[in-house]
Amino acid sequence: MMEPARRIQKLTSAIFSEMDDLGRELRANGVDTINLSVGSPDLPPAPHIKKALAAALDEPGIYRYALTEGHPDFKQAVADWYRARFGVDLDPTREILSLMGSQDGLAHLYLALVNPGDTVLVPDPGYPIYRAGALLAEGEIYPLPLLAANRFLPDLRAVPAEVARRARVMLLNYPNNPVAATADLAFFREVVEFAREYGIVVVHDLAYSELAYDGYRPPSFLQVPGAKEVGVELHSVSKSYNLAGCRLGFMVGNAAVLDALRVLKSNIDFGVFLAVQKAGIAALTGPQDAVREAAAIYQRRRDILVQGLREAGWEVPLPKASMFVWAPLPWGYQSSREFVAELARRTGVLMVPGVAFGPSGEGYVRIALVGAEERLAEAARRIREWALAFR
Repeated sequence: MMEPARRIQKLTSAIFSEMDDLGRELRANGVDTINLSVGSPDLPPAPHIKKALAAALDEPGIYRYALTEGHPDFKQAVADWYRARFGVDLDPTREILSLMGSQDGLAHLYLALVNPGDTVLVPDPGYPIYRAGALLAEGEIYPLPLLAANRFLPDLRAVPAEVARRARVMLLNYPNNPVAATADLAFFREVVEFAREYGIVVVHDLAYSELAYDGYRPPSFLQVPGAKEVGVELHSVSKSYNLAGCRLGFMVGNAAVLDALRVLKSNIDFGVFLAVQKAGIAALTGPQDAVREAAAIYQRRRDILVQGLREAGWEVPLPKASMFVWAPLPWGYQSSREFVAELARRTGVLMVPGVAFGPSGEGYVRIALVGAEERLAEAARRIREWALAFR
């Protein structure tokens, strides 16, 4: 009997599989489901990006192997975008590395930096790859609880000194998935000091920097003096430019960290399809109107959903950024898994139980701002009707 390697036996997608199964069951029984569990962009890319992708498909040599670290023109586009957006200067040759999506970089960076038994500081709750990547590298996870009492920021002073001294890598993500929290430069300055004191590599996932609302502009970790000395930052074209399926991202920052990942990736892949990199260049260097329009669409969706849920008596916070709402369980529920299952059966609306993202996520649900405005309004209406009957 074939058995999987021990390194994957701690990985699980049980709750997400349960939600998929529940959705199929409901649809098979004729229920019109509204899926607010999947955090995948549902808007199209801007026309100039699609034209660039289509035109690239006919270019001579476009189907050759790509450079593992990324085409020079793409890396220059990243450098120009970072300078324009954040005022951060990057050396395209040493401080930028292209990725097959930011998840590719997150997963493989652990293998490049973490030895078996090394301690990794991981946010709890957190995006699943933060934990899964550490487990694949056979690292020891030390959770950083993200609690409402601390604005969903990790309390670095609460990390025991002996743990911090053993730590190799610390993962951060602001604007955050799943908790939709944000961080300011004062917090990132604290992070740089902490990392410098204990010799920790900081990995900041900045996937949602452009999905921000009410005039808010999320900062880059690299804006803090000294940040490049202790860490790297990841971004992608998935959320900002609605190119999630193209799998194109980039890691920037500390050259030594990027060199380690570059060595690993040179042994396992041949880089991102050149046509996709051409689309990425068009996205980063072209008009940014579509980015602002997408953020405005998500903001309207946020307002419709949150207002509708509040009318149902569910006190839901209004996030400043990301494509998610992180909502405490309403009406006396204690189990997020139990609440989500009952909500789906009563209303056909699917969400993700907070516990799916880590133990500190219990007591919450994650709601994705996906789908047309009328569907979000319909989801809120169904929940409101159920709530009235419930109470």
